[in-house]
Amino acid sequence: MTQATAMLETYPADLGRVDKQALARCIEECFTCSQACTACADACLSESNVAELVKCVRENLDCADVCDATGRVLSRHTGYDAALTRVVLEACATACKSCGDECARHASMHDHCRVCAEACRRCEQACRELLATLG
Repeated sequence: MTQATAMLETYPADLGRVDKQALARCIEECFTCSQACTACADACLSESNVAELVKCVRENLDCADVCDATGRVLSRHTGYDAALTRVVLEACATACKSCGDECARHASMHDHCRVCAEACRRCEQACRELLATLG
């Protein structure tokens, strides 16, 4: 059982019709992606060709911030706002696609970019799957 699942299971109020499995997966993927993007940005800054990776660093840092914020918003259930949740999930999916695409451009030269691109793809998919369950 993941941390997100354990916390969802202990929430004292009714979560309604939310797909707890999709929600837990999305929360976990958001925080995993945030960490991967932060680490990738740092690794890019240590590369000898850092000037060629400026856009990648920017994408990484933006994506990390959006994923972190999304994971935190999804972790709160009191006073739930469906409209805000949808917008945040869309923004996260968009940031993950953009960052994943940029990292994929460098993946053949930098393993950290390959790992980050994979994390971005998983997070984007989790966001889109959760969005689909929200109607």
